[in-house]
Amino acid sequence: MAMLSRNPATGETLKAFEEITEAELERRLQVAADAFGSFRETSFGERSALMTRVADILESESRRLGELMTLEMGKPVGAAVAEAKKCAWACRYYAENAAGFLEDEVVETAADRSWVKYQPLGPVLAVMPWNFPFWQLFRFAAPGLMAGNVGLLKHASNVPQCALEIEQIFHRAGFPEGVFQTLLIGAGRVERVLDDARVRAATLTGSEPAGSAVARQAGRRIKKTVLELGGSDPFVVMPSADLDAAVSTAVKARVQNNGQSCIAAKRFILHEAIAEEFTGRFVNAMESLTVGDPMDDATDIGPLATEAIRDDLARQVDESVAAGAALLTGGKPLDRPGWYYAPTVLTAIPDDSPGAREETFGPVASLFVVHDIDEAITRANDTDFGLGAAAWTTDAAEREHFIDRLDAGCVFINSMVASDPRLPFGGVKRSGYGRELSIYGIREFVNIKTVSTMK
Repeated sequence: MAMLSRNPATGETLKAFEEITEAELERRLQVAADAFGSFRETSFGERSALMTRVADILESESRRLGELMTLEMGKPVGAAVAEAKKCAWACRYYAENAAGFLEDEVVETAADRSWVKYQPLGPVLAVMPWNFPFWQLFRFAAPGLMAGNVGLLKHASNVPQCALEIEQIFHRAGFPEGVFQTLLIGAGRVERVLDDARVRAATLTGSEPAGSAVARQAGRRIKKTVLELGGSDPFVVMPSADLDAAVSTAVKARVQNNGQSCIAAKRFILHEAIAEEFTGRFVNAMESLTVGDPMDDATDIGPLATEAIRDDLARQVDESVAAGAALLTGGKPLDRPGWYYAPTVLTAIPDDSPGAREETFGPVASLFVVHDIDEAITRANDTDFGLGAAAWTTDAAEREHFIDRLDAGCVFINSMVASDPRLPFGGVKRSGYGRELSIYGIREFVNIKTVSTMK
C-alpha cells in the first residue's frame, strides 16, 4: 500500500512511497543487528562527535527542514524551524552528558567491589507520530544512540519525506550503516518487527489505541517499552494570577502546533472570581489569530494534518454543542482549500460530552468554571489522561497544593507545559509510562547491570 505525502494546506498529493518489501525489511533488520555488534563498542567520545555533527546539520539547515515539516503536516513554518533547532539542542545535550549519565556507579557492599554498569540493549523500534515529526524522534534517538543502541524508525505514514530525511541526516553525519534506519512500513507490520528477536525494545509516541497495541504485542515477547500517549491537559487559573500573562500563555498553549500537541492546554479551569474576565479576553485573543498559509511567517494557525483529523474535531464540537455546550467562537471548518478549522471556544460543557471527556486534537478550547481550589483540582484530575498540567497562582500555599495534588507527569506553575532535554518527560494513567529526556530517558533503554566481585 502506498504512503501518500500530502500538503494539508491544499490537499494536494506531493509524492507516493511504496512500503518496503519483506525481503528488504529482513535485510534492514539484519543490518541493524550487525551494526549494533560494532557500534556498542565505540567510545562515548566517538558517538559524541557524530551526534554533534547531527546537531550541526539540524541547525545549519533548520529552514529547509522546517519547510519540509510544514509541507507534510501543516505546522506554521516558524514553529517548524524552531523544532529543528530544538532537536539540535537535544543532540548537543546528550553528546555532552551521556558519558556522565552512564558512567559506572560504585556501591559499598560486603563484596570487595560492587558497582552498577549501564550497557545498551540493541536495536530499538521507534514508532513515531506526525505532529512533531522531527522532535518526537530525536528525543529518543539522541539518548538512544548515545547509549550505544541502534534505531529503527517506523514513522507516521503521512510524513514519509520527513522520515527519509531524518535517516539521511544520520548518514550524512557519519553514523555507520545500520545504526539508524527508516522502515517505510504501515502500522499492520509493526507486530512483525516487534516479533523479531533482533529487536530488543520499543518506544511509541502516539494515540492511546496505538500505544495499547504496541504494549500488548511487546509484552507477549517480554520486551521493554516506553509509551508517551495522549493528554487532556488542564490549565487552571486562580484569582491571584497575572491575567495578562495567563491569557496570552493560554492562547499559545492551546493553539501551538495548530492545536495538535499532546501537551497542549485543552481544558481551561477558571475560578469564578476571574472566569468572566478571562473568558472575554481569551475569546478576543482566539478571534484575533491569523489562520492561513503555514509557509507564511505571519500565520498563527495552519491546517490540521489530515482531512480525517479535521472531520473528527468537527464531530467532537458538533456533538458537544448538541449536548448543550455553548459555542463562544468558531465551531466550523473553514471554507477554503486544505484542512482548516476555525479557532474555537466552548463553555458550559456537559460532563459526558466530547468537549469534556475526549482529547480534542486541534484549536478547540474547553472552559470550565469552579468555586475553589479543591473543585479546580478535582476537575483537573477528572480525566483518564495524566500527561501535563499548568496552574496559575501567586499564592504560595496554592502553588504547593497544585504541585502535590495534580495527577500528571509534569506540573508547570505560571507557565505552559513544555518539554526540555534537561527534564524528564512522560505521563501517568492513560498518558503512558516511562520517561524520555534527561538522565531518566537515556536509562530507559539500557541494561542496568549489577556487578559484584570478590577476590
